[in-house]
Amino acid sequence: MKNLIKRNVRKMIRSGSDYLYHRAHKYIALERLKTVEKEKGKTNPKFIQLSNEYAQDVLGSLKYAPWLYAYSAMAGEFKEGWIPDNFYGKVVVPKITGAYRTLSGRKLLVDSLLNNKNTLDICYYVNELFWNTDYKVLDKEGIRDFLFQKNERVVYKLENSMRGQGIYFFTKENFKAVDIKKLGNGVFQTYIDQHSFFSTFTNLSVATIRITSICDDSGNILVKAAFLRVGQNNDTHVNSVSEILIPINLNDGKLVETGYISGWISVTEHPNSKIIFKNKKIPFFQNCIAEVIRMHSLIPFVRCIGWDVIVDSDNNFRLIEWNAGHNSIRISEATQGPCFKELSWEKLK
Repeated sequence: MKNLIKRNVRKMIRSGSDYLYHRAHKYIALERLKTVEKEKGKTNPKFIQLSNEYAQDVLGSLKYAPWLYAYSAMAGEFKEGWIPDNFYGKVVVPKITGAYRTLSGRKLLVDSLLNNKNTLDICYYVNELFWNTDYKVLDKEGIRDFLFQKNERVVYKLENSMRGQGIYFFTKENFKAVDIKKLGNGVFQTYIDQHSFFSTFTNLSVATIRITSICDDSGNILVKAAFLRVGQNNDTHVNSVSEILIPINLNDGKLVETGYISGWISVTEHPNSKIIFKNKKIPFFQNCIAEVIRMHSLIPFVRCIGWDVIVDSDNNFRLIEWNAGHNSIRISEATQGPCFKELSWEKLK
């Protein structure tokens, strides 16, 4: 009897969690739909009908329809093969990556896993101790001098940080080891001096190139989407509240004409610097693609990864972080998708 009660309680908890998850996605998707419709007009009712039918018949539930509405409004048509963002997070990721999705949150392991020679990492704070990149314990009394012997400014990122949250900046003057203990596990990294191309948009925050790669059923590593994330003038780093997303053509590394401020408000130039996006070419983009493929091939069992990378002022590829949990696919699907059509993810339901 006790085991039956426990099973029923767990089932109720899962059901409640699923409801809240999909309700949150519905709200966000419909907000994106409203934003796009303000610019482009009401979405063709035929696309709404096709979205409902596809969600119900192919994906298994109408709860996946709202993102298909938003994608259709953005694209001006309905496309079979689109993966709704909530279907990706709730069905695809658990099926194709499972518990391995948590690896991306373990900052201390990243460089070792990916054989990252050109690392940004200086040291780590994990489980009450400071560790160097060789996993040797550092003297906590000397950690301040260790951090700033070669750096005027360092970045501290908490484990499992995402969406621009959990990121802190320190100088020798404002650093206190006790503050790190209060924050929790994370990694100290060198502050990046980015390539001048990215600083033309804004020089107050480091841009990131988001590259999405997958491991297909034959073990091939393929890059499926990419976009540039840049901050605005008041940002110390790119964050989800104010970021501007500009899709990148995978073939030539050029930015497309239209980017999107958070909420999918379209812009064709940076609102502060007035730099136009169209045909601006990402420097050393193919090097970035090649390095992402190399790294992903070392952990192919993590089937889909969103990589945040950049090119520095010395033209070097730099890995900022990677996400294998719920790396957002929504803007890529809406502007350049369906990106994953040949993978048959819709059959995973």
